[in-house]
Amino acid sequence: MFKRFIKYYKPHKVLFFFDMMASLFISIIGMSYPILTRLAFNTYVPNNDIKMIIILAIILLILYIIRMLLTFFVQYQGHVMGVKMQAKMRSDMFEHLQDLPYSYYDENETGKIMSRMTNDLQNVSELAHHGPENFFICGFMIIGSFTYLFIVNWILALIILICIPILVGFSLFFRKRMNKAFTINRQNMASINASLESSISGIRVTKAFTNKEKEMEKFEESNIAYVKSRSSAYKAMGMFHSSTNFILDLFNIICIISGGILAINGLIDLPDYLAFAVSISLFTSPLTTLINFVEQFQDGVTGFKRFIEIMDEKVETEKENAIDDATINGNIIFENVSFSYEKSNQILNNVSFKISKGEKIALVGESGGGKTTICHLIPAFYKATKGNIYIDNYNINDLSFKCLRKAIGIVQQDVFLFTGTIKENILYGCLNASEEGVINATKKAKIYDFIMSLPEQFNTQIGERGVKLSGGQKQRIAIARVFLKNPPILILDEATSALDNTTEILIQQALDELCLGRTTIVVAHRLSTIANATKIMVIENGQIVEEGTHQELLSKNGIYKSLYSLQFRN
Repeated sequence: MFKRFIKYYKPHKVLFFFDMMASLFISIIGMSYPILTRLAFNTYVPNNDIKMIIILAIILLILYIIRMLLTFFVQYQGHVMGVKMQAKMRSDMFEHLQDLPYSYYDENETGKIMSRMTNDLQNVSELAHHGPENFFICGFMIIGSFTYLFIVNWILALIILICIPILVGFSLFFRKRMNKAFTINRQNMASINASLESSISGIRVTKAFTNKEKEMEKFEESNIAYVKSRSSAYKAMGMFHSSTNFILDLFNIICIISGGILAINGLIDLPDYLAFAVSISLFTSPLTTLINFVEQFQDGVTGFKRFIEIMDEKVETEKENAIDDATINGNIIFENVSFSYEKSNQILNNVSFKISKGEKIALVGESGGGKTTICHLIPAFYKATKGNIYIDNYNINDLSFKCLRKAIGIVQQDVFLFTGTIKENILYGCLNASEEGVINATKKAKIYDFIMSLPEQFNTQIGERGVKLSGGQKQRIAIARVFLKNPPILILDEATSALDNTTEILIQQALDELCLGRTTIVVAHRLSTIANATKIMVIENGQIVEEGTHQELLSKNGIYKSLYSLQFRN
């Protein structure tokens, strides 16, 4: 883990070097006061040399001004370096998230992922800045100050040194408890973010069902768990700080007693004793800094561990020499395909079928039968656990994800639109499309007239997930997006099931035009929308139990006939 953390310093090694050098000089200047004080009391005060005392004071003032400037540099540039490292980690995590498979998002909540990208990486940023500085400055101060104490009086220095193992022992003991407590606290913070993201996204549903109290109850469960875990973390931290600070305070008592005994026995003179008493703070102060730094260090390490957990998740993999420039026409073959999600029962069982270029195939059947899974396997959102899928004689596993998915357009029931303008969402189908291309796509999707009726037309902001638009308007924007993409293969996953009849007719016209010349797979509950399909396949319990045209299936008096009769019983 340490090596992975260090690599983020490499782009900033020059700044890091100057940051450490500035920290070094800050430490050296910090040691000047007791040294100059001892010199003054041993040499100039006994000789009444006021001039040299003033010169020492001026030298000290100059050093303090230099330290002020160096401190500004460390605080400013050091934090900038930490932020840049944080930005790189966030960029790496975001890129990695883009490459993770669908299955990862089936198991992990958005709010928890966001928590790792924001809160955790903020703590890592603080560690990246303060960690090396604290260890470098404090390490130098501890070694330098102890050396100076040893020069002043080696007996007193050794007495102080003997107490260090006791301090280290207490620190290690309570640090383990803090580590556990802060890890649990991070997990609970992520739960709060997940609950918050879910509740805010579903606020309209909450209002519609007047379930504010229920959402408050769910949020408070996470909130109370966070308070408890944070309280435990603070308890461990309090025990850590109080015990270690008490041991540090004992150093002063030991110094007084030991120094007094040595002075009485003539083993140390008064100026050296005073210098030692003043200088001991140089030794204990960096120890205190390191002790206080433990909480921030623990936060940063815990945050980086959680960052690594995501970075170690396996990404979607394609063959090393995957084909990236295949010309896809739209012939699809499923050959004995089976599929099951992790820790789940079999979803598809030995499914085989063929679709020729330009055909329109419909998948019908009860929910959970495997229709949507078939649609997800074609663009390789999931990989078949058994069997093969071919497109134009290419095994889809031999194609790059970009090549494969570029050839497939998907329109789902639950349309996702990004926050932004109408134009930006349509351009998502082809980022470099022309203005004319966007207009033509909206006309084909039957949404152009509506867009032009808006005050800002294509530049209209649609709100989060298109909240300012109706379901039909969102659906038509999604269709325009696919028109712009112009793929040879089209997947319509219950694209009209949530619409009213009037809107459905309008959108069905747009979909019919979209399907022309494309290989189309339609998942539909409304059987009236698929009567003109080339072939209809009835999926039940992960298998194709019936297939044929609309009229052929009706004449069989099987499952399709039952579904059709049930749907049009009135």
